[in-house]
Amino acid sequence: MRQKLFILLSVLGMALTGFAEDVVFKAQAPAQVIVGRPFQLTYSVNQRSRDLRAPEFTDFDLLAGPYTSTSSSTSFVNGHRTSSFTQTYTYTLMAQKAGTFTIAPATVKVDGENVQSNGVRITVLPEDEQPAGQSNSGAVQQSAGRSNSEAVQQSEGRSSGDNLFVRTIASKTRVHEQEALLVTYKLYFANVDVAQLTNNTKLPEFTGFLKQDLEQGEIQTELEHYNGRNYQTAVLYRTILYPQHSGDIKIDPAHFEAVLRVQTRSQARSIFDDFFGSYTNVTKMITAPGVTIHVAALPSGKPAGFSGGVGKFSLTPSISQTELQTNDAVTIKLDITGAGNMKLLKTPAIDWPEGFEPYDPKVTNNFKTTTSGVSGTKSIEYLAIPRSAGDYTIPSVKFSYFDIEDKTYKTLSTPEYTIHVKRGAHDQSPITNDQSQMGNVTSYTHKEDIKQLGSDIRYIDTKPLKATNHKSQITNYRHIWLFYVIPLILAVVILVVMRKQIKENADINRVRYKRANKVAQKRLKAAASALKANDKDRFYAEIESAAWSYLSDRLSIPTAELNKDNIASILRHKGVSDSLIKEVMDVLSTAEFARYAPATDHAMDDLYANTTNLINHLEDQKI
Repeated sequence: MRQKLFILLSVLGMALTGFAEDVVFKAQAPAQVIVGRPFQLTYSVNQRSRDLRAPEFTDFDLLAGPYTSTSSSTSFVNGHRTSSFTQTYTYTLMAQKAGTFTIAPATVKVDGENVQSNGVRITVLPEDEQPAGQSNSGAVQQSAGRSNSEAVQQSEGRSSGDNLFVRTIASKTRVHEQEALLVTYKLYFANVDVAQLTNNTKLPEFTGFLKQDLEQGEIQTELEHYNGRNYQTAVLYRTILYPQHSGDIKIDPAHFEAVLRVQTRSQARSIFDDFFGSYTNVTKMITAPGVTIHVAALPSGKPAGFSGGVGKFSLTPSISQTELQTNDAVTIKLDITGAGNMKLLKTPAIDWPEGFEPYDPKVTNNFKTTTSGVSGTKSIEYLAIPRSAGDYTIPSVKFSYFDIEDKTYKTLSTPEYTIHVKRGAHDQSPITNDQSQMGNVTSYTHKEDIKQLGSDIRYIDTKPLKATNHKSQITNYRHIWLFYVIPLILAVVILVVMRKQIKENADINRVRYKRANKVAQKRLKAAASALKANDKDRFYAEIESAAWSYLSDRLSIPTAELNKDNIASILRHKGVSDSLIKEVMDVLSTAEFARYAPATDHAMDDLYANTTNLINHLEDQKI
């Protein structure tokens, strides 16, 4: 009685749970089928149903169905009972012709209410031009009675050529510099059993490209009609490439290793041997061919602010406040949004007015990599603190890029911001009329407290003077004069040196020129430390900063105008040889994209040595 009561309660609980759940009515079918080959279309519902009304299968032949089946399950986990129920309707169909077709939704009644399923989209592939079944059956008959090794060799022969291969598929073979292209390695196989792919894979170096790999999930197969045959296909590897120079760039062949499951047959000794046979794993190396990418140089007429951006971008500026007090911070934010070589975009520079103390900009990258390239937003926050009151104008910031769709250069700019700065409560610096009207900043005047250093009245000594030797007294007077003359001479010398130093410091270009090598050596020292610690990201960041900052200081190029074209033009104007200019361009290109491209320790050593030698050669030029 207890068992019967328990079963009755379970059935009642399942029924109540089933009616409490939302009704799910779903249609399923293969995404790809082949003309003349049967496939199944199933409709499943999670509650008891009746009166299925299927659509008209106008583009398919109905071979059988519908067959109805039900399944249910109940489980108890930690005292909680869960149950499920499924009712399935199955049709067997066969496609009449190749194409892409949609099967309309079906309807079914659940608890007296009509419930509609989803529609199904199916791609129908044409039949093989030469059916594989004919050659395979002959091969099986010929392999009967042969030794295992002979059967394996014959199966290996069938697995090569048209039955098993990897294609190198480039989304486009003609691009511009920095234009993204997708390279896919895709496995095709038919009439072979691919058990697995090994880790013995050798991909090309992709020399001349910046590489951004796409995430590869679990390998899944699907049907594809290629060169008159239907294959099972699987994507093995995908990557986004950005060419770094013009010309024809060759991508070398790739190598993949697969394990094939091959059936072997020996002379049958019993009915079971003839029925089951045996299998052997065979390792097969598959080579994907190389491909040549034709890269066109970016057209002439580059804008002054162009720094290598290629793609499609938009610029959204904002400012935190336009009225503030001295020593308060103001923030300007730029959001560069779009798709293209996002990781190579340089940070635009803001020409802050004199009297503002700027800080290094904060850059936040929110990128995602898809088959169409890298897209997202590069957010840049510039922070500065005004130290004097007045009205200031922050000039427009320009961002130029090459539009890959229109094949033209485009320049985006921010508005000019007018900022009114009031003197803060604790600001002791004075404001002149010129400063308040024109925004010029006066020198700071620091006040010091006056301190009493000693008594200002001295008592007169009434004791009689002792007799002294006049000759020795004259000698002492001469020594006393030296104490006046020597400090005066030192003061004149110090004044001359300081005036010379002030004059030199006033020449910003000369200051940058003199400090260029010192700053570069400091960066190189940090890069050497990162190289020793095998910190690749920090190494490439320091190397890139060393090269660009050295050239900016040495050639007196503002950060906003710093690009390869300007550098090459100024070096050529200063009489630097073409070979040294080429060395400069090579180091800049390598340092620019090496941090995102695959690199070995040897390549890092070479880049460090080349950068050091380049700076030494430019120092010898006395430019």
